[in-house]
Amino acid sequence: MTTTPGRRPSGRQQDRRRRITELVMAEGNMRIDDLVSTVGTSAMTVYRDLADLESQGLVHRNRGYVSAASSLLYEAASEYRLQQNAAEKEQVARAAAALVEPGQALMLDDSTTGVYLARMLPESIPLTVVTNYRGVFGELVAQQGIHLISVGGDYLPWADAFVGGMALEALRGMRVDLAIMSVSAVTDGVCFYPQQEMVQLKKAMLASASRKVLYVDHTKFSRRALHAVAPAEDFDVVIVDDRTPSSEIELLRERGATVEQAGGDGR
Repeated sequence: MTTTPGRRPSGRQQDRRRRITELVMAEGNMRIDDLVSTVGTSAMTVYRDLADLESQGLVHRNRGYVSAASSLLYEAASEYRLQQNAAEKEQVARAAAALVEPGQALMLDDSTTGVYLARMLPESIPLTVVTNYRGVFGELVAQQGIHLISVGGDYLPWADAFVGGMALEALRGMRVDLAIMSVSAVTDGVCFYPQQEMVQLKKAMLASASRKVLYVDHTKFSRRALHAVAPAEDFDVVIVDDRTPSSEIELLRERGATVEQAGGDGR
């Protein structure tokens, strides 16, 4: 975490900012005045810390409140998302892993569910894995039997991922067996994401894949985001967790999507 350019924060600053991040992530949304009281330091110090954390994409400030939760315009930081709904993410990741066959090439997007999937991929080696997400890269970098391709470009700290023209050009020059991804929201059977730059990458991944897999937990069906990625029926398989409302599953199926409920009774 940085403050003045060229100057690293002290250990005390790092500990305080780590605590602030943990508090905001635990609550999801907090009044800044309450945060000041909890941390036990001056308001000026807390506001300075929040400005630094916001520059890294870890929190968002709005009218006296600070939030780690995503909105129509912002997706939450990777570090926060990785901690949320861990059981559900592991469940849908396990179902996705069952679709991966040895010898395949696959693409994983910036979804934190991909970290859970990456931990299971050594069961299906040899594989080639293409990703723009450092979380997936970090899980697989030392794995034997996995040819790992990292897509570079403009680095987004909040997403811990690479985007931009370089990344798009690289993806458009590839062909893979599987693209496995998630989105921020599924509304009326259509997949959405807050940031257009990520939407472009997800579309490029879909266009590069012979088979397309979407995995989403039940919370995605109650959220909203700004930009459309694709209708759910454009995916060959849509994997949902066992807490997904039956009404949402039926809607997807009525629209022509093939839905697999992980941990449930199948398709």
